[in-house]
Amino acid sequence: MHHRTEGTAPGRARIREALSHRESAIPFDLGSTAVTGAHVTIVEGLRRHYGLEKRPVKVHEPYQMLGLVEDDLRGALGIDTSGVFARNTMFGFPLEGWKEWRTPWGQDVLVPEGFRTTAADNGDLVIYPEGDLSVPPSGKMPASGFFFDSIIRQEPIDDERLDPSDNLEEFASVSDSDLEWFRRSAEGASRTGGAPVANFGGTAVGDIALVPGPSMKHPRGIRDVAEWYMSTVTRQDYLHSVFDAQTRIAVENLERIHRQVGDAIDVVFICGTDFGAQSTQFCSPATFDSLYAPYYRRMNSWVHAHTSWKTFKHSCGAIAPLLPHMIDAGFDVINPVQLSAAGMDAAQLKERYGDRLVFWGGGVDTQKTLPFGTPGEVRREVLARCEVLGKGGGFVFNPVHNVQARTPIENVVAMVGALREYNGESAR
Repeated sequence: MHHRTEGTAPGRARIREALSHRESAIPFDLGSTAVTGAHVTIVEGLRRHYGLEKRPVKVHEPYQMLGLVEDDLRGALGIDTSGVFARNTMFGFPLEGWKEWRTPWGQDVLVPEGFRTTAADNGDLVIYPEGDLSVPPSGKMPASGFFFDSIIRQEPIDDERLDPSDNLEEFASVSDSDLEWFRRSAEGASRTGGAPVANFGGTAVGDIALVPGPSMKHPRGIRDVAEWYMSTVTRQDYLHSVFDAQTRIAVENLERIHRQVGDAIDVVFICGTDFGAQSTQFCSPATFDSLYAPYYRRMNSWVHAHTSWKTFKHSCGAIAPLLPHMIDAGFDVINPVQLSAAGMDAAQLKERYGDRLVFWGGGVDTQKTLPFGTPGEVRREVLARCEVLGKGGGFVFNPVHNVQARTPIENVVAMVGALREYNGESAR
């Protein structure tokens, strides 16, 4: 039986049913966050496949070169979510002043005005924080690549003079212009009929993608990724100081944002810190509980006490031993459910945690099946995953992380078709 809220748009109702662990048609997300999207080449390919208006795709997340899934494509695919994105990108420039740009692979796209690149001596394409060509670049795309990596710009570290405020520079009070941006974005997302999923920023505790400070002109503090990982063991007091202050700022910001957007939001992306590799975890459950959980708990507790939002945690890899600890820290949703990693068995995860965690992702493997399988293999895997993860509700369909460049469009179409088949819907 479906428990659709009276007056709620069908897409939003589906997501709310999944978030409430009520069994219904499995909802579909593609593009509402920076970890549930698709490369700009894929978005263009899908637009072409569905016969939509031919126009350049917007690169709304330049770090990973993700394409904006606009309303016409959302409708063609049957997507049940709508993303509410931060005003500034990972490289610190705002999503405005769109201009045409030709990618190294020859695709004409739209990028924000602050998206400014030059060619490095080794053939890399480099990009600049806040679009400022007068400072060192903060990201690089190899000549044959399809997305950017951060450039490490680590100043020499003097442990005697390390100041936690240096690692807090990017975590500031939300500005009035950002509050107005979120208000308008949340209202716009609500009008689409999909469930608004918010990416406010500022709540990511120790996210390794953010540690190098790609948005900053002159990052200070601990900005080398290897140095940061070592600091989780050797400089825990320093990290506690950073996390404590960041969490205080984050809760204050969430409070101010909530006054603007209220219950227009259904889900809030809290953190993308990865805790798993392919075969093991980056830290023990004890370290997670002592170093990270107190801060997650403070943010999640505030959200649950003052809003109707559900909290979303992203972590790739073999994180099965950490899942009960993430539940204890107050997370409602886990993504991307990397079932190809060690110990991540779909049936076991569903049986152990399916009543307390919403699995957002895991719909099809993006390391092997989706990019390298046949459409038939994609269909079979999607149907099998839906059978296990969809039982009893608590499942939002999404592939395992973003759909990468060079994934065959016919495989993505097969994925969408298989989900519709499982839901008993006709193909479009």
